Amino acid sequence: MTRATRLLLIGCGTLAVAVGAIGVFLPLLPTTPFLLLAAFLYARSSQRFYDWLVGNRWIGDYLRRYYERRCMTRRHKTATVAFLWIVLALSAALAVDSWWARGVLGGVGAAVTTHILRLPGEK
Repeated sequence: MTRATRLLLIGCGTLAVAVGAIGVFLPLLPTTPFLLLAAFLYARSSQRFYDWLVGNRWIGDYLRRYYERRCMTRRHKTATVAFLWIVLALSAALAVDSWWARGVLGGVGAAVTTHILRLPGEK
């Protein structure tokens, strides 16, 4: 792999981490796909960045579990769904005036909740 390709992959991975971090606080921006993308890009470009990401104390366990086994612990499911609906409710109440946008927020919340609850629990 050329140095330019490696730097491009690291840059895209870092951008994906940043967007994923922003997605924690914005209800329509998903966090997990961006973190999985970052892990994919880092795994192909920098062992050091990959190890940092999957070893991170905040997201490392969650990311490894989702990436390797496509499962979540009950605690992670509960926290994720609760945080999702709190942020969606605050967004609908404080930032959105139109009824159709509130409906979109509810639809996104229902879809994400369904996806999370359908993931197998860790044994």
